[in-house]
Amino acid sequence: MTDAQETAAETALRTTGGAPLDDVEPAPIPLLEPREGIPPVVADDLALAEVIAAFAAGTGPVAVDAERASGYRYGQRAYLVQLRREGAGTALIDPVGCPDLSGLGEALAGTEWILHAATQDLPCLREIGMLPTSLFDTELAGRLAGFPRVGLGAMVEGVLGYALEKGHSAVDWSTRPLPEPWLRYAALDVELLVDLRDALEKELDRQGKLEWALQEFDAIVSAPPAPPRKDPWRRTSGMHKVRRRRQMAVVRELWTARDTIAQRRDVSPGKVLGDAAIVEAALAVPANVHALTALPGFGHRMGRRQLEQWQAAVDRARELPESELPQPGPPLNGPPPPRAWADKDPAAAARLSAARAAVSALAEELNLPQENLMTPDTVRRVCWEPPAESSVAAVSDTLSGLGARPWQIGLVAPLLATALTAQPA
Repeated sequence: MTDAQETAAETALRTTGGAPLDDVEPAPIPLLEPREGIPPVVADDLALAEVIAAFAAGTGPVAVDAERASGYRYGQRAYLVQLRREGAGTALIDPVGCPDLSGLGEALAGTEWILHAATQDLPCLREIGMLPTSLFDTELAGRLAGFPRVGLGAMVEGVLGYALEKGHSAVDWSTRPLPEPWLRYAALDVELLVDLRDALEKELDRQGKLEWALQEFDAIVSAPPAPPRKDPWRRTSGMHKVRRRRQMAVVRELWTARDTIAQRRDVSPGKVLGDAAIVEAALAVPANVHALTALPGFGHRMGRRQLEQWQAAVDRARELPESELPQPGPPLNGPPPPRAWADKDPAAAARLSAARAAVSALAEELNLPQENLMTPDTVRRVCWEPPAESSVAAVSDTLSGLGARPWQIGLVAPLLATALTAQPA
């Protein structure tokens, strides 16, 4: 970071998350330019070997980013990987041409990775053989530091005083060849990540929160891959309108048929059949193709063969015996919805109310999001099934078992121990 950038960063970090002071006329924000131009896309083993050697010989942390084709392709695979490291410059790698990046991952073992919103990119990076042993998440660091806006563009602008190009975040990154403006956008995403990391580390240290951040980063690195979601069809948009079990069966059959087709065609499920159409069919339970055609989402542009396959899914649901219909809600793995607590367990409701108020007040005092101080699910679980003793030690053990980090436990356990003694009004 240059002296001018460091001065700008320190000034911005003393304001409210990088926002200019009210009585100061903000200076024009320069558009960030690539320092070394846009590198060629690496799409074969020979070029990849050169990149691996260069990044292995580089120094300091490595900035990493990945672009997916959400909304266009099935799944969340990476279609471009961007890296930058001191001594190696910037690299743009095509995982279609180079589907195995485990050699690059091994070359970077022991190196700190810098990512923005790491949990979004790590799953697709893991699929191609890249997984960090340590990381710094600039988005999470911004949250802990109290920034009101933690998108990469807002952070770079507020902290470093540069504007990132906009407009290509939601494009179809599976497009080949990738247009030059898209590659420019992608290269800039890692251009200043190291500078942003350094500025945020200083700010977290100034606020006494650096150790908190390091614990959070370690938790991300050590977390196992997320298990497959149970009954993913229940997350269909508009599902709240579907009340009857037979209608739920229609959603399940249509969702499953759509998913199979989308996976085979490698397209986003929403491009095969929209959620709104699935819900309309579930509510109507049409008896035949003619009735199905009259529903929104199944109009004249849909071919007869497509209509028949969707009607076949509806028919399967219509013919299911009662014993095979889905239950109204997924099996509960934890407490019931908080709105039901007052009727089911007034004492638990009182504990939850006291706990929420205490955690919220502390989060505001510490200037960080409440969910980063302690996840709402963890608070609910402790209040619904509290430890046998309402002591700080007992609550600390419970929180640890639920995955809370030491810094969170030290701050929140005393609050919850007190909240657990609350009585119904």
